[in-house]
Amino acid sequence: MTPAQTRSAAEEWFVDQGLPYFVDSLRAQALAGLQRGRMLSLLAVGVLLGALVGLVAGRWSGEVSLGISAGVTTLAIVVSAYGLLALKAWLWFGWAARETLGSLELVVPLVTRALPMLLLFVTFLFINTEVWQVADTLDGGVMWAAVLLFAGIAVLFLLSRLPEELADFDDELDADRLVRASQGTPLEETAKALAGAGVALRAEATVTGLQRANLMLVLLVAQMTQVLLLALAMFAFFIAFGLVAMDDAVIEGWLGHPVEPVFWLVNRELIQVATFLAAFSGLYFAVYAVTDETYRRQFFSSITDELQRAISVRVAYRWLGEEISRAERRE
Repeated sequence: MTPAQTRSAAEEWFVDQGLPYFVDSLRAQALAGLQRGRMLSLLAVGVLLGALVGLVAGRWSGEVSLGISAGVTTLAIVVSAYGLLALKAWLWFGWAARETLGSLELVVPLVTRALPMLLLFVTFLFINTEVWQVADTLDGGVMWAAVLLFAGIAVLFLLSRLPEELADFDDELDADRLVRASQGTPLEETAKALAGAGVALRAEATVTGLQRANLMLVLLVAQMTQVLLLALAMFAFFIAFGLVAMDDAVIEGWLGHPVEPVFWLVNRELIQVATFLAAFSGLYFAVYAVTDETYRRQFFSSITDELQRAISVRVAYRWLGEEISRAERRE
C-alpha cells in the first residue's frame, strides 16, 4: 500500500477500536462541534424544546413533575443526538456492542460474587411495606427523575475512578513495545521503520485533550453497558418474583387502594417498585465493579491492554502523517 492508503487503513482500525478521536480528521470535526458558539446554540435549542415539551406534557398529564422530567429528558435527547452526529459518538456503538458480547464471560463471575449480597438486600426491600408505599407515591415524572439520578451518580462515580486505569498508559513505550503492539495492524511496517529512526517515543506517546477523553469514554461505555444489562436483569427478576410472591390483596393492604393492572398479571405498583430497585441495583453494581480488585484485573486489563496497544499504534500513525506531509512539501 502507498503511505496514504496505509494511513487510511490505520484510521479505519482506530474506529474499529472505538477510538475515532485518534483519527485527525474526525478529531478536527469534533473540535469544530465543540466550539463555544455551537454549544451555546445547542443549549438554547435544547432548553427551548425542553420547555415546550415539558409544558405540553405537564398540561396534558396535570402533573408538574412529569412536565419537568419530560423537559429534562428532551434536553438530554437533544444533547445526545448532537453528540451522536456532530461529535461522532455513534462510532463507539459498534465497538461497545462487540466488547460487551466479548466480555459476557467476565460478567458471570462478577455477578456471582456481587449478586448474593445484592439480592439479599434488595429482596428484603422488595417485601418491605414502606418501599411499596414510597414507590407508589412516585408518579411517572418523579420515578423517571429518580432513575436518572441513580444513573447520573453511577456515571460520576465511574468518571472519578476510571482515570486510575489510564494513569500509566504512556509511560513505558520503547521501540520493542512499539513493534510488538503494531503487529497485525496496518502500521506494522511503519512501526518498524519508526523504531529505527531514533525518535523519542515516550514523548510522542503522551495523550491529551479529546484523545484522552476518548480513552475515558471507551472505559465508561463498556462499564455502563454492563451496568445496564444487570439492571435490566434485576428488573425482570423483580417482575417475575412479584408475580409469584406478591398477591394483589397484600399489595392493596399495604397501599390502601386497589392495584392498577397494566397488562396480563402485571400491575403499575409492581412496575414502580421493580424499576426503582433495578435502578438502585445498577448503581450498586457500578460501585462494586470498580472497587472489586478481581473484577478490575479481569475486565479492565483486557480493555486497557487494547487501549495501550492503540496508543502505541497512534505514535506510528502520527509519524506517518508527518512523513506524508514532508513528502507533499517536497513535491
